[in-house]
Amino acid sequence: MQSRSPIRSIGAEIAIDNRQHSRSLPLLTGEPSCKDEARIGQKNGQVRQWARRGTRPRQPADQRYENLYLFGAICPARGKGAALALPYADTEAMQMHLDEISRRVARGAHAVLLLDRAGWHTTDKLNIPKNMTMIFLPSRSPELNPVENVWQYLRANWLSNTVFETYDDIIDAACDAWNKLTAAPDVITSIGMRQWAHIGH
Repeated sequence: MQSRSPIRSIGAEIAIDNRQHSRSLPLLTGEPSCKDEARIGQKNGQVRQWARRGTRPRQPADQRYENLYLFGAICPARGKGAALALPYADTEAMQMHLDEISRRVARGAHAVLLLDRAGWHTTDKLNIPKNMTMIFLPSRSPELNPVENVWQYLRANWLSNTVFETYDDIIDAACDAWNKLTAAPDVITSIGMRQWAHIGH
């Protein structure tokens, strides 16, 4: 098995940037961000594609199992995101992502992070940054986490119908897809906004 590449940090500043709104918003804000993880690898998915009527286009498929986990977080209200491409999904990886998000929160702001109840999210072994509060969504309710729709968007546009020859190719594709997403803040807002989460904002 090929040795895995170093962790890669991708994305732009996440959560609330009060420097742009210092006259109208308090330093501690309640605009939610959300996070999740997705497995991306050689055993890839297939999605619909355009083709001439009456033809049966071929779609590549791979039965190998090399993969990584993309830890992603978005702030729909600001159209921002931050992510790490990591070889595993566990407590250590979760801690690294929390630290990454914390570094990207604007000075004087506080991130409210919505996430599911995966074991590495709820463990008491995590050191939660002081500029962050985690709110756990109800069990078995992925429809409440907008990042699930982010994964669908990344796969439909850039990651599916593809064969990755090496682990590094998977990293490059995952990072490229995330960077394309964060270059389009309006898309993040469109995918991630939920009226129930932004009442009063």
